[in-house]
Amino acid sequence: MKLVGIVGTNATASTNRQLLQYMRQRYASKATIEVAEIAGLPAFNEPEDRTAPASIQALSDQIKAADGVIFATPEYDHSIPAVLKSAIEWLSYTTRPLISKPVLIVGASNGALGTSRAQAHLRQILEAPELKALVMPNVDYLLGHSLQAFDKAGQLKDAEKVAELDSDFTAFLAFVALTAKITPENKFVEKNQQFSWSQVTDGRDF
Repeated sequence: MKLVGIVGTNATASTNRQLLQYMRQRYASKATIEVAEIAGLPAFNEPEDRTAPASIQALSDQIKAADGVIFATPEYDHSIPAVLKSAIEWLSYTTRPLISKPVLIVGASNGALGTSRAQAHLRQILEAPELKALVMPNVDYLLGHSLQAFDKAGQLKDAEKVAELDSDFTAFLAFVALTAKITPENKFVEKNQQFSWSQVTDGRDF
């Protein structure tokens, strides 16, 4: 199984990046996880021709080629970072690669709540009609006090948090496999790659 893990920040030092790197190493026998960075992507500016810049197109192609996506987000002011929102806006406005794509949301922060508000906000965003991602229900992996969570080798120190992540990841693999069976790769998806409100208002998009 091939997955993309998106680092939801442009910060040079990030425990969310560290969490995805840990997952890539720990679950290497179960899935290939490509860690994707959004640092350096342009700010969304709603181009009239809806053409994605090369860096956005590259991220979109990476998502399209994957069986599922993992978002690892920090929490800034009770929400996701602006750079992550901008990247998602590019995807929804241009190529729409997240349509019917299984998504797992995780998050790490140095606070006690471990990005709970940001994860709730990100779930709401990804379920917007312009995106239509299939966000895995009933899973919120919250890694609080993240600056103390990893040892020098990059391994999670808390056995209970390791077991929780193992359980969540195993469930996500099953979720990806299940959605592959119930989400046909047919013309319905292809014809809806370009979103329009007229599709929604006359019922053709549902």
